[in-house]
Amino acid sequence: MPTNPENKAYMKTEGDINLTEGRSQWWAEHIDETSRAYLQEDEDVFLHQTLSTPCLNVLSSCKGIYVQDAQGRKIMDFHGNNVHQLGFGHPAVIEAMKQQLDQLSFCTRRYTNLPAIELATKLTELTGGALSRVLFAPGATSAMGMALKLARAITGRYKTLSMWGAFHGASLDAISVGGEGAFRRGLGPLLPGAEHVIPFNSYRCVFGCQDEAHSLCLKPIEYVLEQDGEIGAVVIETIRNTDVQIPPVPYYQKLRELCDKHGALLIVDETATAFGRTGTMFAYQHYGITPDMIVLGKGLGGGIFPMAALLMKEELNQAQTMSIGHYTHEKSPVGAAAGLATLRVIEEENLLEHANYLAGILKLRLQEMMEKHLIIGDIRQIGLLAAVELVADRTTKEPAVAEAERVMYACLARGLNFKVSKGNVLTLSPPLIITEAELNEALDILEKSIAEL
Repeated sequence: MPTNPENKAYMKTEGDINLTEGRSQWWAEHIDETSRAYLQEDEDVFLHQTLSTPCLNVLSSCKGIYVQDAQGRKIMDFHGNNVHQLGFGHPAVIEAMKQQLDQLSFCTRRYTNLPAIELATKLTELTGGALSRVLFAPGATSAMGMALKLARAITGRYKTLSMWGAFHGASLDAISVGGEGAFRRGLGPLLPGAEHVIPFNSYRCVFGCQDEAHSLCLKPIEYVLEQDGEIGAVVIETIRNTDVQIPPVPYYQKLRELCDKHGALLIVDETATAFGRTGTMFAYQHYGITPDMIVLGKGLGGGIFPMAALLMKEELNQAQTMSIGHYTHEKSPVGAAAGLATLRVIEEENLLEHANYLAGILKLRLQEMMEKHLIIGDIRQIGLLAAVELVADRTTKEPAVAEAERVMYACLARGLNFKVSKGNVLTLSPPLIITEAELNEALDILEKSIAEL
């Protein structure tokens, strides 16, 4: 895939852009000689790929809502790869992992352990028992692979239906059902039977939906399910994380009906949005539906340990004669201890209530910014996940790509880090532990940086 920043396909990648003049200028103005040497070492030893190489900066520590770079600058992290619901280095998670390391650091296959059993049980309880079976994996990409295998085993169908622009992991099977160009282009042939349709988009709806339910957005899904007749699973991010697309309740209720009607399993990917990010423990709980499977990861390990899970309905427990998972670190006692501690902190510190309270403040502040700054074309928010879409013109909705990059670097210089998606969408994902004062400080930085445009 071409990495020329002038290439429009490259500019609309899943993440922020790392080969522009803005990056070079940032290094020249903000990176000292020592850090520059480390960045060069990194570039010399790691495989070059878009979105990460060359890197932005060198980090030396992280704690709470902050990361600190090698030059000692503290930066509020509203990116965090979406692992940081509890912030970084939460003492309860670290202590749980330390105790587990001293007792049982690894679980050999054919055996189980109490932390793994307890975590699996807790996760099923959080679904109200609707999803009562669990498999663990070292990462959500692997969990997605397990979901795809199980769907084939249960339905006898190998075909899937998913969305262009979606991200479900970076392995070959995951990019096959995924729809993000930076991960797919030039790597075919991918898995056969991985069909795609145009995704829901509330701001740039290609179908021109006029109703709140966006019913026309479901027509391509309905058409493919009906005409193909062999789709085994619909795979979808409950809420699109990177540019924050939030379908209305009727959308998912109709999607659930369509899957049932055509014999397709509904697999929701909540790798980035579970565990309180949207104000509920799981994002699907906003919609009054129960998926057949849910993929979890990222924040499950407390921002410290790589841990993922696949939850499924009881009736899908039909794979006794085959291996769906069997990863080396599948029932990691240390990972399970981290997961249990994470869920315990969310409950004991009332982080769901806290997130919903701060969500109201975030909504008001962003609405006020949009009223003052015409470059903001749209605000999309649910819980502590928000998108600020910058446009050159509100009528044409032309993406303001260069301006988004300028805002990102201006915010970094003032101590705020976030992700830029699709080239022009500022994606804000603050830790759930953030205080009201810290949130307002971050929003002050954002508004000042936007106002400078």
